[in-house]
Amino acid sequence: MQLAQVNVAQLVAPIDAPEIEGFVALLDPINAAADRALGFVWRLEADDGNATSIRAYDDERIIVNLSVWRSLETLRAFVFDGDHVAVLRRRRDWFLRMEPPTSALWWVEDGARPTASEGRERLERLAADGPTGQAFTFQRPFSPDA
Repeated sequence: MQLAQVNVAQLVAPIDAPEIEGFVALLDPINAAADRALGFVWRLEADDGNATSIRAYDDERIIVNLSVWRSLETLRAFVFDGDHVAVLRRRRDWFLRMEPPTSALWWVEDGARPTASEGRERLERLAADGPTGQAFTFQRPFSPDA
């Protein structure tokens, strides 16, 4: 089993607006860091190498990030250590506060590639049921056999 993760964010302005330039400038370097990270398996991306044009919601300012990792530990290390932390620290510059949950984790079979709509469904499940084996959080993780 491998770990899928989804997170969504609502931009403060359209992706091509000057207010978002700092975030857009970090997309390629952060995606490259993810691609090289220990435990990284796959990430959702369009032809331009990122997922900002892939829609899971009607609002074009809501962007989705979806990836698969070998373990909770390797995903946690990427998210909270290294280059990615710089993005987390500046998230208030680029993103509006959204009603939680904005991220969810779940286990998938090796080789599975979740879709943006599946990610949205996992967020909705987490919102409705709280953390379960079907959708959980870093704070309340579940094992693959849960």
